[in-house]
Amino acid sequence: MNLSTFLEHWRIVENPFRGEEARQDPVFRRLEAAGPPREGAPGFTTHSDFEKVLGDFARPSTSIVFGEKGSGKTAMRLQLAERVGAWNAANPGQRCLLVPYDELNPVLDRFNERIGSERKPNIPEALGKFRLADHMDAILALIVPRIVDTLLKEEWPSVSGVPGGAGALDLGPEPRKQVRRVDAGQRQDLLLLQAVYDRPERAERRTRKLRRVLRLSPPGRVWVWALLAYAGWLAPAGLAYWAWENKKLDLNGGWAIYTVAALTALWLLVVAKRSIWDRLSFLRLAHRVRRQVRVNGRSDVSLARSLRQIDPGATDAGLLPVTASEEHRYAMLDRLRRLLSHFGYASLMIIVDRVDEPTLIAGDPERMRAVIWPMLNNKFLQQSGLGVKMLLPMELRHALFRESAAFFQEARLDKQNLIERLNWTGAMLYDLCNARLRACIDPSAQDGAPSALLDLFAEDVTRQDLVDALDQMHQPRDAFKMVYQCLVEHCSNVTQDEAQWRVPRLVLENVRKQQVERVRQFSSGVRPA
Repeated sequence: MNLSTFLEHWRIVENPFRGEEARQDPVFRRLEAAGPPREGAPGFTTHSDFEKVLGDFARPSTSIVFGEKGSGKTAMRLQLAERVGAWNAANPGQRCLLVPYDELNPVLDRFNERIGSERKPNIPEALGKFRLADHMDAILALIVPRIVDTLLKEEWPSVSGVPGGAGALDLGPEPRKQVRRVDAGQRQDLLLLQAVYDRPERAERRTRKLRRVLRLSPPGRVWVWALLAYAGWLAPAGLAYWAWENKKLDLNGGWAIYTVAALTALWLLVVAKRSIWDRLSFLRLAHRVRRQVRVNGRSDVSLARSLRQIDPGATDAGLLPVTASEEHRYAMLDRLRRLLSHFGYASLMIIVDRVDEPTLIAGDPERMRAVIWPMLNNKFLQQSGLGVKMLLPMELRHALFRESAAFFQEARLDKQNLIERLNWTGAMLYDLCNARLRACIDPSAQDGAPSALLDLFAEDVTRQDLVDALDQMHQPRDAFKMVYQCLVEHCSNVTQDEAQWRVPRLVLENVRKQQVERVRQFSSGVRPA
């Protein structure tokens, strides 16, 4: 007998236990999209600690969760996104902006290019220089380009984790009219954010377009210097023409020729200042910004061309991130939050996930520690209106408990809704399997469809037997593998003519032992999965 025949007999249209990754699991997606059904399946598919992690949208808080591979961290991230979407739909004036900070590959690649050495590549040493300021820069680079995309009505591929690559941001029906009602100071703040944190492609052109959309004209002194550079030659030329016509232009001397020469020299100085000195000054300033904003791919020239178009007061006041100080980044985040409040966003939720997957980390605990530990800063995690949800691998929990008392004092993990381990009991996994099974039953099936996982097993298998077996799996991915293997083993050992549609107890016991050993070996690093 093959597995598809077994499933057809039970009126199951899709294998409920095939999916191992929440992002590519259609059953999980269907359960989340179905809303609250009669049996309350969302309660079964959501971990018991989910509400603690979620917190209050009106006053977002930080949560730090540690979990093994397959324990449901990515599923929790997707469920958080679903809840945020539902909250935003019900509260358009108090929306929460979800920032998925779960694709670190582009961030770390650019950082390594900036910091690493081509002659002697040392990735651990380079990652050891990652700062909290770099994380804050990366988060700003995820949000700012999306705002600019919306205001400029430009499309950009939706790629999570790439700066500005999560699609245009919903700023309401008429975002341009709304942003023009904002005071000039906050419009200047937006232009400053774009000049520093926009994506590298066409950034300087987008600065010009955004300035026109925001209806921000250059400052008066910029106009004066431009006028002197472009029209300053008229004064010496006019004087020379008048003196020539009146026979007063003596090339051998005299007040006229000296005045023309002086005016010409002044004009040339103005031109030199504007075309050489100012350009070099902006290039020098752009280089200082680029040295500190190490996770963006902008060049010195691109930054300089953007910075030339903002109010000089923004640079004179030291508002740019030209040092390693985190205060500049906190100020930038404050500007961003104030701006977003005009579009109905009252809070931000940053979700950190999949930190073991980037190529430069490759699951190495020490490299993960180097990248993630800077974020464990109480001031950063306790910002008003900002909640950070950190879904971290279990390897980092082991590293955490080896830290010093000074580290714990700075991180203040007692205030961060810490969940030391994302545990699943056998009963929770049994309910989860039941919910998935019901989601895959043919809706037109009247009789013969299983109402619970127990119906697929022989009469001598009790519910407690299944709960105990699932309890040894510890997490959803391994639980699904065990049930799937039970079905496969049973189908491979009987013929279709035998019509044995229930899994015997012996198969369950054999598969349970095999899966327990597999889980043990996987936890010890002996086998890959």
